[in-house]
Amino acid sequence: MGRTIVENLDRIGFPGDVHPINPRYESLLGRRCYRSIEELPEGVDVLAFCVNHERVLEGLRAAAKKGVRAAVAFDAGFAESDDEGRRRQEELIAICREAGIAFCGPNCMGVISPHERSLVYLNALRDPAPLAGNVGLVSQSGSIVIGLLADCRRFGWSRVISTGNEAVIVAADVLEYLVDDPATRMIAMFLESVRQPDRFVAALDRAADRGKPVVVLKVGRSERARRAITSHTGGLAGESRVIEAILRAHRAIEVHDMDEMTETLAAGQGVRRPAGRRIGVVTNSGGHTELILDVAARVGLELPPLSPASRAEAARVIGAIGGDGNPLDAWGNGDFETNVPHALRTLAADPDIDAVVWCTDSADGSPLGTPQRFMAYATMLVEGAKTSAKPFYLMGTRPGIFRRDQHELLSAHGIGLIGGTRQGLRAIDRLARQAVPRAPLRPPPARPMPPLAALAGGRTRRTIHEHDAKRLLAQAGLPVVREHLCATREAALDAAGALGYPVALKLVADEVPHRSDLGLVAVGIRDGHELGQAWDRMMAVRATKLAGVAIAGFVVQQMVSEGIEVLAGVTHDRDFGPLLAFGLGGVAAEALDRIALRPLPLRVGDVETMVAEVPAATTLLAGFRGRPPADVDALHRCLEALADYAWADRAAVAELDVNPIKVLPRGRGCVVVDALIVPRRAEEPP
Repeated sequence: MGRTIVENLDRIGFPGDVHPINPRYESLLGRRCYRSIEELPEGVDVLAFCVNHERVLEGLRAAAKKGVRAAVAFDAGFAESDDEGRRRQEELIAICREAGIAFCGPNCMGVISPHERSLVYLNALRDPAPLAGNVGLVSQSGSIVIGLLADCRRFGWSRVISTGNEAVIVAADVLEYLVDDPATRMIAMFLESVRQPDRFVAALDRAADRGKPVVVLKVGRSERARRAITSHTGGLAGESRVIEAILRAHRAIEVHDMDEMTETLAAGQGVRRPAGRRIGVVTNSGGHTELILDVAARVGLELPPLSPASRAEAARVIGAIGGDGNPLDAWGNGDFETNVPHALRTLAADPDIDAVVWCTDSADGSPLGTPQRFMAYATMLVEGAKTSAKPFYLMGTRPGIFRRDQHELLSAHGIGLIGGTRQGLRAIDRLARQAVPRAPLRPPPARPMPPLAALAGGRTRRTIHEHDAKRLLAQAGLPVVREHLCATREAALDAAGALGYPVALKLVADEVPHRSDLGLVAVGIRDGHELGQAWDRMMAVRATKLAGVAIAGFVVQQMVSEGIEVLAGVTHDRDFGPLLAFGLGGVAAEALDRIALRPLPLRVGDVETMVAEVPAATTLLAGFRGRPPADVDALHRCLEALADYAWADRAAVAELDVNPIKVLPRGRGCVVVDALIVPRRAEEPP
């Protein structure tokens, strides 16, 4: 292991001094071998521990006394292993913090800085030439580093940092450094967890402001083991959705696999970035055209139809244009040397197109085709890009398959080469989304928000039952259903008469948040006889199944029979704080399992885009199968009021569930039918 690192330093041309340590040898690779850390000369910058975990702590103590300021340890056997390993890592952290040692690892592959010709990296370096580039990589997985370094054909690296267990140096540290690093133009992150989330999101914001895309592949996104969930919102908002919402809010680019990461990094190598999401594609095949249209429809890409003027201009040379002209099939009369350049120029000149893509397949080692034809395609792109300010791309239909000579020509002229219709086109789309400026925060509400502490018991209650929850929400500006809290059958009958039948009857109790399963909710009650029967049934359930449970009473509630049911709520993530959730309501919430999330406080336009991200809700709200369009504006105001309330009292509110909200026909508003608040325990950090 130690020999490999010394050989790597020689191969990359490291200009500094290298001091091997091994008491068994006098020299190694022509260098003096020191017997111990104590014998090292002064001024050592980095110490690499090529020993097992049992010797790392001993070596760190010696390094601290020697004044070493940085170290890397490769071996496992620390917090990832067992209780003894966790104790060992805690001791490692204590030593490093006391001595001020910047420690990378343990259980990592090391660090590479190609431009400085420096590395402390575990794998043997075969060829340093392709390494240098503009992508900074931080990965908690060493194997992922190996995988990404295996192919440096379309982009190289400014820094490579394998953080491993992140005992001392964490991903947020590296991200902060890379944001300020002049050699880094893009940042790639492979994350299993996010430590120090406040610093992480602040660094994401700085990167976006500086025009440095951060491409994040977050794994291990299975739903967290959580405490018993009492709200729909808490149950639906798992870790994967939270991470997705946080990355979007802070303008990072989320990818879901290595192909997507690779193609996004490749797309970012072009000197120009797309100013918008509208992609224009030139093909030489009807099959390519149909494939791209299918992919675009499936993943939500914007391929705008050609304008009438552009369509006429394309047809003037190519001939009849099929479909809506985008993708533009340049087969025409078969004169590629004329048709393809003309098609590229036409798309580049169209004001409704932000990026131009030429889709054609070629590969090193292909038994078909000629190098002259392949290079002619690349030259057409180069010439087309010279007369346009828009980014140009060459795209193959499969990721990672291309010709090296094409790439060399295109990269020399700042043109990206991407692969895979889904991966490649989405890479362009992601870069365009990332470049959109962040919307400002919404102004604070004009009305004061009611605190949870105003309720009797406040934060000490397990949950806040629906009647009390809706009282608070009404004070916060949410439209709530008309209802009365009753203690007796006679009071319930009087309340129903005042509200007008039909009504709903519900038992309310802090300790019984999910009442339907127990038969403690009755809806559509038509008269006093049915109300009395429902009352008797619920009293029987209370006597048999809720003995000793304190109840607040029974709510008699106005029935809201029309409207589209949606869900809104707030969940408090342990790392990233409160988030607003939106989805379809009622039983559809859990059946469809589709919600949109936004971190609080909200920004201008957040609620509008949230609603749009739930397609089923959007369809129903727009008017479905003859139903009138719903009052979406009133829904937006309701969501904003909910967010304002939750943010104002975020130290007290852990979860908030409003399900359903009935969105009435346009002009008639919306109404909150049911609600639940889960207080934050006093011992929980805000």
